[in-house]
Amino acid sequence: MKMTAKKTLNLPVIIEKDESGYFVGTVPSLRSCYTQAKTLPELYKRLQEVVALSMEVERLLFKKSIKPNQFIGVQNIEFAS
Repeated sequence: MKMTAKKTLNLPVIIEKDESGYFVGTVPSLRSCYTQAKTLPELYKRLQEVVALSMEVERLLFKKSIKPNQFIGVQNIEFAS
């Protein structure tokens, strides 16, 4: 039996805390890839699940390989409302 090594992919994830106290994780490299949870450990678990599903959709439905965005930094910018 031939064993194949599992490929890993490093993707930038944006984590924010919303007004209800939930942590929201977004993966900008994958379209519509986000999830939320009450705790960070639960968010990390859910991110693993949603990234796996999103990567499968990218490959099967859109026939695209995953190209990670390059993380540059985070800034708070003030906008007029």
